[in-house]
Amino acid sequence: MDKTALLLLTANFLLVALLPVVFFRRDGKFTLMWFVTAAPWGIAPVLFIAQYFGVWTQPLIDTGSVFYAWMSGIGSLLNVLSIGLITMTIGTHRIPLALWHQNPQHDTPSCIVTWGSYKRIRHPFYSAFIMAFIACILIAPHWSLALLGLYTTLMLNYTAAKEEGRLATEQGRFGEEYREYIKRTGRFFPRFNTRRNSLLPQSN
Repeated sequence: MDKTALLLLTANFLLVALLPVVFFRRDGKFTLMWFVTAAPWGIAPVLFIAQYFGVWTQPLIDTGSVFYAWMSGIGSLLNVLSIGLITMTIGTHRIPLALWHQNPQHDTPSCIVTWGSYKRIRHPFYSAFIMAFIACILIAPHWSLALLGLYTTLMLNYTAAKEEGRLATEQGRFGEEYREYIKRTGRFFPRFNTRRNSLLPQSN
């Protein structure tokens, strides 16, 4: 594993781990579901650092091959894009977000953010997190990290769908606005075709 790629990957995971401290609001609380969703961010760095030092071996492919060199390069690029998207999303917000999006008591938005990194993606933080795990798997190809990446993607999709369902069906100032926003954006990946008519949260 390339040392520079490892350092960048570690920096990205550290950035994600620090978000609750440096960005999110502190008026909520850490629920069991929060820990269940966040756990891979503490486990993955231990595994890929252990792999780098030869403690956690048996990678999915030969890390000395040319193919792996390409994988690692693509992973490093995704890692940088992930860091960039996280910082862009932080800059998009005028006020910090709630720590946990499943508790209406602590997550009543003052407005629907549809600009900046949210212009074509409804959950840019989650998109960046998924990119970070894809980068992790490409840089440190191990079955344990692949499983953690799959688990993280499923949990983020579940969280996003639940949040979208609540906002889209809300009776009041945000319901209709959010349904219109759903029609022109993707959940984790940009949607450039704005003519789709579905008012339901998409699974992309």
